[in-house]
Amino acid sequence: MIRLATIKDIDNILEVTKACAAFMVKQGIYQWNEFYPNKKAFVNDFERKELYVLELENRIIGCITISTYMDKEYIPISWLTSNDKNIYIHRLAVHPDFQGQGFAQQLMQFAETFAKNNNFTSVRLDTFSENKRNTKFYEKRGYKRLGDIFFPKQSKSPFYCYECVL
Repeated sequence: MIRLATIKDIDNILEVTKACAAFMVKQGIYQWNEFYPNKKAFVNDFERKELYVLELENRIIGCITISTYMDKEYIPISWLTSNDKNIYIHRLAVHPDFQGQGFAQQLMQFAETFAKNNNFTSVRLDTFSENKRNTKFYEKRGYKRLGDIFFPKQSKSPFYCYECVL
């Protein structure tokens, strides 16, 4: 079940994202670190009512942020649609014990359905260039790669920006 997160969920969400970070590091993917994602980001997502969790048997196994806020890093990107009716996906995570079972697909389907039901024109996101599994995941869903952005506190490698027009 996917539902809006509560403030009490944040510690469990951080457990999921820390497990994901450790799993990626073991694979040589340095996408997340001690700076990101962090509690402050999730509290902000919660306060904006943009944070969702995926529960399985009363356990939080995943999360996603569905935001209408465009980060300043996205400004230079030549998006496919105008910047007025878009949602932005951030901090999508599925606990490593549950990866490969379609849960990330469920979270993305939820976000895309949310966007369609609320008359947004597109879904935008970024993913780490060295995370080939993620780039393939989004491209298979019809997302178009449009440019690169950088988060120096996370990595020297770029993050690819993607958009899917609904």
